[in-house]
Amino acid sequence: MKGILLHGGHGTRLRPLTHTGPKQLLPIANKPMSEYCIESMKDAGINDIAIIVGGIGSNKVREYYGDGKKFGVNITYVEQDYPKGIAHAIKLCEEFINNEKFLVFLGDNLIQKSIQSIAEDFKNSNADATILLCEVDNPSRFGIALVENNRIIKIEEKPRKPKSNLAVTGIYFLTPIIFEIISNQKPSWRNELEITDALQLLLEKGKRITYNIITDYWKDTGTPEDIINANHSVLKNLEPYFLGSKEENVIIDGKISVGSGTIIRRGCILKGPIIIGKNCVIDEFTELGPNTSIGDNSLLSRCIIRDSIIMSNCSLNTQIIIKNSIIASNSSITEENYENKEKRFLLGEGTQIFL
Repeated sequence: MKGILLHGGHGTRLRPLTHTGPKQLLPIANKPMSEYCIESMKDAGINDIAIIVGGIGSNKVREYYGDGKKFGVNITYVEQDYPKGIAHAIKLCEEFINNEKFLVFLGDNLIQKSIQSIAEDFKNSNADATILLCEVDNPSRFGIALVENNRIIKIEEKPRKPKSNLAVTGIYFLTPIIFEIISNQKPSWRNELEITDALQLLLEKGKRITYNIITDYWKDTGTPEDIINANHSVLKNLEPYFLGSKEENVIIDGKISVGSGTIIRRGCILKGPIIIGKNCVIDEFTELGPNTSIGDNSLLSRCIIRDSIIMSNCSLNTQIIIKNSIIASNSSITEENYENKEKRFLLGEGTQIFL
């Protein structure tokens, strides 16, 4: 079985974070969110993966993943010149799939449950597709499946009046019959070929779609709030480690993961769960956590950071309280007045702020 990872799109709801690169490379617990998708596919026994790229920063995707060898997989890149829908992206991979069953994973979907058993069941079944569903509080935001008597009877994209709260997650097990369906599909009102429409057409042709319901964590990381929430969830489940060094009078409480070359100066307070990357300096009397990620080569001085993601090569020299924030790589915040006020930031790459 082969895999397809969708890594395109404009990420408009995440601007300015996505002005310089794709949203799927934004880090969750110091690792690009799409890397979790590749790990899930590899865990399911899928080693041949096509990555759909297009739009801003697609070269960054190629630079990060390369041929896939360092991630234990083989990667092929497929260009989608313009976002024409998930079904269109899948159709572009018909030659790559070469008449095999396959798995499609949207690169901004995060799941914390192994799909290995689901993949095995699909391989050995006569189902034409298997989809993963999850109960959600806001079903009008998603494609929704209506299930009766343990059978999917309808799939609808973002219904105004949902008849179900079972969202179709961005994880699809498919057979090559889907290519024929997509070839005869009409674009939606968004002028895109929707995967939900393709699945509905599959149902209408009498084909068999099975499903699994995710009861563990699943998140479609489409907004800054979603990313901060996902960061919190992943951090909770990380195994702690401490590869750096710390001075005296450092208070540590909870799960803390610290990379090599990082130093924690005296008087710091770390409240887990936290991950700190390599070669960072956490200067005197800085307070971090909970639910906070700090990228490699960052310098933090005198600040208080909670429920936030600070990416690599950042410099924060301030006594303000930074909370529910995402600060992209190579950004800096410098403050001269040192007022201990709470602030929220959403900063794109290379931002400089002087307070």
